[in-house]
Amino acid sequence: MKPAHSESSSAKAVYTPTWDASMHPARLGEELGGGVVQCHLSPRNCRMTPGKAGFCGVRMNVDGRLVTLNYGRATHVTQESIETEAVFHFGPGAPILSLGNVGCMMNCDYCHNWKTSQARMVSRGDVHQYTPEQVVEIALERNIPVISWTYNDPVVWHEFVLDTSRLAKKHGLITLFKSAFYISLEGAAELCEVIDIFSVSVKSMDPEFYKRYTKGRLEPVLEATKYVFDQGKHVEISNLMVTDANDRPDQAREVAEWVLTNLSENTPLHYVRFHPDYKYTHVDRTPIPRLEAARAAALEMGVKYVYLGNVYDNDAVHTYCTRCQSRLIERYGLNARPVGLDEAGRCRSCGEPLVYRPLDFVRPAANLDLGAFESSVLANGHVRREFLWHGDIRSLHVEVRNHRQAPGQLLARRLNDNTEHRFPQLLDLRGEDSFRFILSKSHPQERGVELLAPEGFELRLFEVYDRAHYPTVDLDSSQSQAPELNDAVPLPYFEKAKPSLRVIEP
Repeated sequence: MKPAHSESSSAKAVYTPTWDASMHPARLGEELGGGVVQCHLSPRNCRMTPGKAGFCGVRMNVDGRLVTLNYGRATHVTQESIETEAVFHFGPGAPILSLGNVGCMMNCDYCHNWKTSQARMVSRGDVHQYTPEQVVEIALERNIPVISWTYNDPVVWHEFVLDTSRLAKKHGLITLFKSAFYISLEGAAELCEVIDIFSVSVKSMDPEFYKRYTKGRLEPVLEATKYVFDQGKHVEISNLMVTDANDRPDQAREVAEWVLTNLSENTPLHYVRFHPDYKYTHVDRTPIPRLEAARAAALEMGVKYVYLGNVYDNDAVHTYCTRCQSRLIERYGLNARPVGLDEAGRCRSCGEPLVYRPLDFVRPAANLDLGAFESSVLANGHVRREFLWHGDIRSLHVEVRNHRQAPGQLLARRLNDNTEHRFPQLLDLRGEDSFRFILSKSHPQERGVELLAPEGFELRLFEVYDRAHYPTVDLDSSQSQAPELNDAVPLPYFEKAKPSLRVIEP
């Protein structure tokens, strides 16, 4: 399948990765003669002479063969919720196993995962190794029904995504692809064989915006998105509204118009709040009134399900019946629960069906013997950490490592004067194993979280600035964070873009 639009990017010079790269045969390569190969995974169609890498930094010509350097190289597997990926109409509240990797086919000025998306900037400690079998085993062992390919961008992880997703499908798992989707139609067609959900980030409807801010092009993104939608895949669209770059009302209307014309009035559309990062740190977060204006315009135009992302205490995060406006799915942060749906997925008040796909999954047990666990840990030595929500920081990644040979458990619970909302949970960990998971503020009265584990457990806490943000600097290493920028720009700072925020009017 040949792309309708193509370009040809020159290869980057040879470099030695600071992370542990591998060499694995790459798909969608073409030998042009004279040792030159061309990669047809992304619309860049990079041409590479021997020893050179493509724009992404992880696909390379080795002795006249196209190889990928990041097969099985990943960020730490992380348990999150499906709402983290701007997916609201497939299995609300379902746990997901999120994996990112190294490299990207774009270089967005405002990328909040630039420490992993830009291959030259990746640190060895941020890269872990997994096989397809290990990823699927983790999901099955922890009763996680969805594997999510996310963070930097999974397009450049094509071979590992295909292999792991094929195996996952054999075990009845759901697969989710969260992406800016700068991919060839040939690549998109291969993904359609194994991916169930596509959450696509459409940056703007302005080709000049793509050229200036992402170093990519708009047309292939739209073409690939429409293609997977036409194949019957579940598609949701998000538009990150970057302060003073693409957050005008007319720009939001253009995105909504494209969704209505090319996808469906029932396609969920998410207008997402931005936080300053990477090379774009001279502004503050997107003013919420601009997001609300975008949502109001899209609803007026006829999009039925329009949401705001990275906002709290706002009605625009809930799902409502399109006929009687009853609340059907209630959300707070990254937590969701159906409240107004019957067993057939219809509104309990008026019978109108909700356009969504339910997903059966095992929820955490509520009757845990927490008292016995707590007494045992406190009596025999323990590790305790506490984190309080503050400013715009309402989510936390917890990376826990069991240095003992014996298995153990971690207790996580909410700090709140009202114990009804504490939602305690126990996490099992094998001996000499590690796991990362997210805790997100679940109620307006919740003050923070408390973690308790036996001696021999190591806890690292990472502030999550927005959904799908993979933080690489833990709290113990970030004490130099400038107080005036706290909650605004996460560490590490990009060395060529010192943050200097200015006040933004609504």
